Amino acid sequence: MSDAELVVRSRRVITPEGTRAATVAVTGGKITAVLPYDTEVPSGARFEDFGDDVLLPGLVDTHVHVNDPGRTHWEGFWTATRAAAAGGITTLIDMPLNSLPPTTTVDHLRTKQEVAATKAHIDVGFWGGALPDNVKDLRPLHDAGVFGFKAFLSPSGVDEFPHLDQDQLARSLAEIAGFGGLLIVHAEDPHHLETAPQHGGPKYADFLASRPRDAEDTAIAGLIAAARRLDARVHVLHLSSSDALPLIAAAKADGVRITVETCPHYLTLTAEEVPDGASEFKCCPPIRESANQDLLWQALADGTIDCVVTDHSPSTADLKTADFATAWGGISGLQLSLAAVWTQARARGHDLADVVRWMSTRTARLAGLEHKGAIEAGRDADFAVLAPDETFTVDPAALQHRNRVTAYAGKTLSGVVKSTWLRGERIVLDGEFTEPKGQLLTRTA
Repeated sequence: MSDAELVVRSRRVITPEGTRAATVAVTGGKITAVLPYDTEVPSGARFEDFGDDVLLPGLVDTHVHVNDPGRTHWEGFWTATRAAAAGGITTLIDMPLNSLPPTTTVDHLRTKQEVAATKAHIDVGFWGGALPDNVKDLRPLHDAGVFGFKAFLSPSGVDEFPHLDQDQLARSLAEIAGFGGLLIVHAEDPHHLETAPQHGGPKYADFLASRPRDAEDTAIAGLIAAARRLDARVHVLHLSSSDALPLIAAAKADGVRITVETCPHYLTLTAEEVPDGASEFKCCPPIRESANQDLLWQALADGTIDCVVTDHSPSTADLKTADFATAWGGISGLQLSLAAVWTQARARGHDLADVVRWMSTRTARLAGLEHKGAIEAGRDADFAVLAPDETFTVDPAALQHRNRVTAYAGKTLSGVVKSTWLRGERIVLDGEFTEPKGQLLTRTA
């Protein structure tokens, strides 16, 4: 403590041992000690007392489409990382598609890193992509430090990132398992999507029918079978179908190395409330009914679902047409994810320690970021300071996203992020930002 450069204090600090009054010492951007609340502050240390505001570990969002370079008019590292920081997120992992080029070779990864290096307000890592024709590129990408590989089992929506059929999935997964990597999967079965009714138009009920639950369930069953056969590590992206939960729970009980995420929009928005023509609510797989949502919350509580991430997937406003069949599918949620989840979680009897587990600790673990995700000695001094009982009404004009289209417009949410800290440096205070201080992260194990 005597050599601490920064000391922060709160009556409510969320630590792995529970929520308690504590004083946290920081040196060289790392947490060096978590001490009793009334510990004396050494002379010469910077000191911040957050009072009754809650000190959380910075959130780790492992599912973000930044789209930079190539589609920077949709989003970009400057705007995306500002939005994340405003919402208490201090680390994100960028998805390999929707940028041009996609992150499917080492050269493409280097291009992405060069673009991000001077624009990142928070720490940024990268997923690689698994395509039908790039099996030879997977190990080099792994060696270059990507955190794993994303694959689609149905069309991705962009031509430069084609999906894998079952034989291609097996080849890619065998290669990735051979070097101990992780495959993260958009799991919807193309046959079920092709045979589902496709009416198009503005009715949300028609769009929902076009992306049935059995498309997710069948794809997840196939992924589980492949992971079991190859002893591979797999992760199901953006789960929306509660019907798949028994399959997942049984696979976990059998020792299959599978983890699962869901997203704030599946936990906080329902099909019943989506107005016709309101394609700001469109995403794939879709927002489903309230009864389905209840089962997703139960699965979070019992551990069948491991974590919560945004799947932030923005576009320009003109692509959000009133026709659900042709509108871009993606929800922008970086800045609002903590408040949205906390608002619904507290209403369902959960506490902030649960939210931290889902949105920071387990996401850090998924990506192998052992220095993130908790307030304890040895971790990065990444913090979010939250006033959990304060509320705000979502005004799209106040968002930092490049295109301020949001499914949360007009909603009143609980939880105001007062400040965000990255390695012991305050990067946001009451909506004011410092210059970019983020670092580019690579997988280290």
